[in-house]
Amino acid sequence: MSENREQKTKEEAIELRGVVTEEVRGAFRVKIDDMEHYVLCRLAGKMRKFRIRVVPGDRVAVEISPYDMERGRIIYRER
Repeated sequence: MSENREQKTKEEAIELRGVVTEEVRGAFRVKIDDMEHYVLCRLAGKMRKFRIRVVPGDRVAVEISPYDMERGRIIYRER
């Protein structure tokens, strides 16, 4: 095997901040700061594991794939 083969790199997710506006059947609609853009987000695995509660009005950090800007993952809830 050749050692200088190119390795596939995973696309980096875009991390943004926003405010939870509503809960939609296990997901949350988040309004991104400084934009009129809404993202449908689910909780990240660690947040589910440690039972972090998110309610409308919370400020959160969201990870969005560069391929689908309509869906994301809530990775952090600010205090």
